[in-house]
Amino acid sequence: MLVRLIYASRARETITHETIEGILAASRQRNPQQGITGVLCYSDTIFVQVLEGGRDQVNRLYGRLLGDARHQDVILLAYESIDERQYSSWTMGKIRLDKINRSLLLKYSVTGELNPYEVSCCSTVALLNELASTAAFAQRD
Repeated sequence: MLVRLIYASRARETITHETIEGILAASRQRNPQQGITGVLCYSDTIFVQVLEGGRDQVNRLYGRLLGDARHQDVILLAYESIDERQYSSWTMGKIRLDKINRSLLLKYSVTGELNPYEVSCCSTVALLNELASTAAFAQRD
């Protein structure tokens, strides 16, 4: 059974380029063995991540992420069974959310900044879907 899990968290420290590259390197090393695909979205202080794959594998990874010292205030935004993956060719894509077009963020939020703690999970999911459909994600390997 395939599932898609989307969560958000606040970073305990300012998110640096090195932090993101470390997360992506680990994801790209481990995810193919587990059959997990997805995308990591981030700003200076917030992570939003989409994980797709087998139910057991995605839930195990999410359990590890809950204990990751880089995250706090982890919140589950969406979890669903899926018929097909949206990010099937990406072991882990990425996008820096504070670098995308502000008008796109305004479409889904009050302030033009992504804050999944202040908008509905449907708004966050819709934003991610639009970003995926416009090929806004980087490093799809």
